[in-house]
Amino acid sequence: MTTEHETWTVDAGAIAARAAADAGASAELASFLDGYIEMLVAVSATGRRLGRAELETRRVLGAAAVEQNVPLRALVDLYLSANWLTWRELPGIAEADGATVRAIADSVMRAADDDAIVALAEGYDQAQRLVVRQEEARRREFIDDLLYGRSDLGRLAETAERFGLHLAGQLAVAVARAGHSLVDGDGMTRRVESSMRVRFGARDVLVTAKDGSLVCIATGTATADMPAEFARQVELALGADRRWRVGVGRPHTGPGGAVRSYEEACQTLDLAESLGLAAPVMNAADLLVFQVLLRDRGALIDLVATVLGPLEQARGGARPLLDTLAGYFASGGITAAAARHLHLSVRAVTYRLDRIKQLTGHDVADPTQRFALEAAVLGARLLDWPSRPLPPSE
Repeated sequence: MTTEHETWTVDAGAIAARAAADAGASAELASFLDGYIEMLVAVSATGRRLGRAELETRRVLGAAAVEQNVPLRALVDLYLSANWLTWRELPGIAEADGATVRAIADSVMRAADDDAIVALAEGYDQAQRLVVRQEEARRREFIDDLLYGRSDLGRLAETAERFGLHLAGQLAVAVARAGHSLVDGDGMTRRVESSMRVRFGARDVLVTAKDGSLVCIATGTATADMPAEFARQVELALGADRRWRVGVGRPHTGPGGAVRSYEEACQTLDLAESLGLAAPVMNAADLLVFQVLLRDRGALIDLVATVLGPLEQARGGARPLLDTLAGYFASGGITAAAARHLHLSVRAVTYRLDRIKQLTGHDVADPTQRFALEAAVLGARLLDWPSRPLPPSE
């Protein structure tokens, strides 16, 4: 193999242009071959490996491709086209014997496939990972600003547009919790996000992890169907983990509405946990009565103490009678249904309801008194009474 490679010349610019055309790319993409064809000529003459500086130029070009949004597949296609087009133009190939051709082919293919394209992909991959990390950091910052109301509306709207989210209309937020902390950028989060984007489009939903929970923000027409689909995707992604639960805030308008919906979703999950509710999906709209009761904790304590406090005088304490009331209300006020729910006879349920009336002065048959009893039962669940003594009213 000759070492007089400096006398070998090829039209690198023409080959680069033809390679771009062969790869189905724009002529501008040929710039990513800068210096590459000359490397192949040198390698074919000497049989050497590409040097560190030469490989670094490929890494730099790979990173530049990420910045210019050039797909890696297009970049590799370009280099493969350049390989076979350059091979045909290498001086001496036509006159070389079989052994020489094989030696040149070994050198060129090793430099092209094992060295240059690997270095190109390394630079591309490193730059892409950096872009992904930066994008995730920007998204986390945007989510924090949006859900905590920490940024002016103009900046929020501009950033939201970058992520394809419209803030002018209604927004609804759903929050998923599981038996373990959910992390932004992990496989589970990405699966849920990808599935939601396929279902609703990239401009209607945004999924991210926050404070160990998975948050889905929906806008426009997606607000109606998002909760059910989000819960379905969470269930599919978590697999055997049956401890997941989704809280859904009500739709509200504008950036401030996202904050409100997010708070409702989180409060709904907190309430569901404290009340021991078993449903996997809880809507804030369904728990508004609890929110009303909790807004005046002092009044709630007084209500439970006044209406249900006398039950503690019963034999066995307040718990059996309180459970009877809860079962009766959960059964729609039907004694027979309550008896089945409580695994008691109808006669036992009737006796207990009569005993409740004697102790509290409230009759479930009276609409006004029934409402007071039902509100007090809900309050008792919120305060975990009688398992815990009632705190002093404020």
